[in-house]
Amino acid sequence: MDLESFRSLCLSWPYTDEYLPFDEHTLAFRVGGEGGKIFCLVPLDRSDRPSANLKCDPEKAVELREQYDAVQPGYHMNKKHWNTVYLEEGLTDQLISSMVQDSYQLVYQSLTAKLRKALESEQ
Repeated sequence: MDLESFRSLCLSWPYTDEYLPFDEHTLAFRVGGEGGKIFCLVPLDRSDRPSANLKCDPEKAVELREQYDAVQPGYHMNKKHWNTVYLEEGLTDQLISSMVQDSYQLVYQSLTAKLRKALESEQ
C-alpha cells in the first residue's frame, strides 16, 4: 500500500484527524481531536521504506511479527503494544486495513467515556 492510500485509510475512521505533534517528519493520526489519542504514527523522512507504527493487542502483535517479516516491534515505541508495519513489503491491503482498524479500535476504546459520548453526540 502506498503512503497516500494509507493516509486516506487512516483518515476514513470517524473522529480522526492528522497532525505533526513532534516534528515535521512524524505524521500522527489521532482519534478524538485535541483531547484524543494517537493510533498511528508515520515517519515521513523514511520514504525509501514507508512504514507506520500501529497499536496492537500484545498477543496479536507477537503473532503478526512471527507470521510476517514486514511487521516488526514498534520502532521507538513500547514494543509490547506497538508494531512497525512496512507498507510496501508484501502485506495485502486487506491485512494493513485490518491492522489499522484494530489500532483505531484499541485507542478509541481507551478514550474516556465522557470524550466518546461528546464525539458521538456531534454526529
